[in-house]
Amino acid sequence: MKKGIHPNYREVCFQDLSNGFKFVTRSCVSAKEKITLEDGRELPLYKLDTSSESHPFYTGTQKSVDNMGGRVERFRNRFGKTAAK
Repeated sequence: MKKGIHPNYREVCFQDLSNGFKFVTRSCVSAKEKITLEDGRELPLYKLDTSSESHPFYTGTQKSVDNMGGRVERFRNRFGKTAAK
């Protein structure tokens, strides 16, 4: 392999800012901050706005399209009959 052309692939700690959830994975992302984990490892820290721990789709708090106050049902009543013809 040629030297100097590959990104720095290493372990990085990602932290969800909305709830403080942290996870470690390997990544090439550049991070300016560092964090010391409970096991003593010092890793680069990359802060996220949303992760699987806080995203409504993965937590089950996302609203379904069918629960939008009858808007879908009104649309089906209005335009569903013309599409069937």
